[in-house]
Amino acid sequence: MKIEVVKVSQQQKSVLCNLMELYQYDLSEIEAKDVDASGLFGYQYLDYYWTEPERHPFLVKVDDKLAGFVLVNQHTYLHNNARSIAEFFILKMYRIQGIGKQVATHIFEQFPGRWEVRQTAFNLGAQAFWSKVISQYTNGAFDEVFLNDDRWHGPIKSFDNSDKLLT
Repeated sequence: MKIEVVKVSQQQKSVLCNLMELYQYDLSEIEAKDVDASGLFGYQYLDYYWTEPERHPFLVKVDDKLAGFVLVNQHTYLHNNARSIAEFFILKMYRIQGIGKQVATHIFEQFPGRWEVRQTAFNLGAQAFWSKVISQYTNGAFDEVFLNDDRWHGPIKSFDNSDKLLT
């Protein structure tokens, strides 16, 4: 099985936008989001991924088929100059194959340094996934804080992988 994590070009933005709708649909039962008058969820920050250099959009492919996406940015709550997994989505058919863990590891290693990965309080599946992935990736060397204020409501896992060099 060939897994690829590829930067999304401006020309591929509509593909990411389509996958974002599936992601938002998955989250709608947890976050109680409604669609707009056109029947779409939308994502207000998407355009910024091609105008702000600290934002990085990636498509995930498995055997040359679209399997999800990852959005990386520097919108963090606990640390300055850290990276964040803003959004992370793997199609359901690929989740049980361990694709998400491999993709997360690949992304972390592309950006050595301080990381924050947050999950909403009600997204128990994401919390379990990220606890397992980050614990294995860091050998348990991560911190977790439950933030409950006007900025965020849920756990934030943080770690530093500065010691991991790209090879």
